[in-house]
Amino acid sequence: MGKTAILLGASGLVGGYCLQTLLVDPACERITLLTRRELVAVRHPCLVQRVVNFDALTLADFASGEVVYCALGTTMRKAGSKEAFRHVDVEYPLVAARLGRQAGARQFVLVSSVGANAAAKNFYLRTKGEIEQDIGRMGFDGFHIFRPSLLLGKREEFRMGERLAMIFMPVLNMAMVGGLRRYRAIPAAMVGRAMVAAARDSKDGTFVYEYDAIRKLAGSR
Repeated sequence: MGKTAILLGASGLVGGYCLQTLLVDPACERITLLTRRELVAVRHPCLVQRVVNFDALTLADFASGEVVYCALGTTMRKAGSKEAFRHVDVEYPLVAARLGRQAGARQFVLVSSVGANAAAKNFYLRTKGEIEQDIGRMGFDGFHIFRPSLLLGKREEFRMGERLAMIFMPVLNMAMVGGLRRYRAIPAAMVGRAMVAAARDSKDGTFVYEYDAIRKLAGSR
């Protein structure tokens, strides 16, 4: 019997690539998307789309999911305030993890950020570290934390800073050696593939994947 997956954030850059990988993964028997709006361009016999209100998720939304993939996230600019940012990047994933665990999910796969640290002075990195800690206490058999740096890929929304960074990152990546390798930009498609590969292994414990580990996992398919 194949794995059943719950995916949050499929309309985003990493979540979209995670979905693409799941759709061609023979180990995945059913995929349930929890999304604000239906992805009309995506159709597959194994795919179920549940249009939900993320402020009112229920236990039924996570029924029979063995693995929960969470690629939810926003930006401070889009959110408009620190409170609104925390609502999307912290509260939603925490609720998803709690309900997923109650529904019987054994593994949780989270997209975080390089530098995440609950003790960081930087607000963004501190929130990412806090959510890693909180989900880590929920008792999943396997908790997989992905900490990419700048994500390379075409987004629906235009981000000038990221567009400029993508132009110069090939050169900057070469200069990032030793302990700086973890800050290298990485294709979002690679992160999506690695997320599925991590859950496929069904390892018990908490695992953190940064640049080199993500590349290795993505190439293991």
